[in-house]
Amino acid sequence: MKRPVRRRGVTLEQWKALPREKKALGFVYTFLRYSVILIMIAQAFNKDFESVFLCALTLVLFLIPNFVEKRLRIDVPDTLEVIILLFIYAAEILGEIRAYYITFPYWDTMLHTLNGFLCAAIGFSLVDILNQHTKVSTFSLSPAYMALVAFCFSMTVGVVWEFFECAMDKFFLLDMQKDTILHTISSVTLDPAGANTPVVVRDIADVAVIHSDGTLTALGVGGYLDIGLRDTMKDLFVNFIGAVVFSVIGYFYVKERGKGRFARRFIPRVIDSSGQARPEPGPEDGP
Repeated sequence: MKRPVRRRGVTLEQWKALPREKKALGFVYTFLRYSVILIMIAQAFNKDFESVFLCALTLVLFLIPNFVEKRLRIDVPDTLEVIILLFIYAAEILGEIRAYYITFPYWDTMLHTLNGFLCAAIGFSLVDILNQHTKVSTFSLSPAYMALVAFCFSMTVGVVWEFFECAMDKFFLLDMQKDTILHTISSVTLDPAGANTPVVVRDIADVAVIHSDGTLTALGVGGYLDIGLRDTMKDLFVNFIGAVVFSVIGYFYVKERGKGRFARRFIPRVIDSSGQARPEPGPEDGP
């Protein structure tokens, strides 16, 4: 069934006539937007201008789905849009300003897993839209190839983000790649013979730092302080999991086009000249 393009700002009568999904989307969007505005005002009174900037950035990011729909004429499913809005809020407001990354150890892991899933959905939709376009439809791509492209797109976004985190840590010392406490390490650098033989150091209880003036400071972290490697690999691994999950879903979405409703909640579609989301081809139409 074709569905109309979503519009912001509706009358009370129009609101009552909206389906439950669109009411939920409108409620989430309004609640999150005013929540960010209130937090921004509070941070401005506290003179925390970095948090004010993050709030302003969050409000701009909230506009992306609507921009995509109106300017690029791509219909973003309501479920996908709600998840995107919640993802932005969880990452910027709860994660950074409310320090959920520190308070809840698995907060970052959850977001990276969700990021892998969402990026795979976006990557899949890009290929799916091209696959249905009249100018390139002669290249009808197989479901397996489209799933592979979605997976690669998601992993590429994850890698680029880790590059960004590493650059912020290197040049601005932000510690976006969070530290990990280890009690066992192995390193060829510690080999007294200078060979390529790893030396294993076990039962590490603490790390001491010698400053340039010769003073010694024990960090009291309870082990060896790994500055980002384990965090990066963990982020990429959970991104991998999210990407694989949606790639499998996308594979069956194309292979059995028209069956099931789960995948279509996450895959944007082109809006035609009449303002409607272009209907999906049935199984008999091929991929």
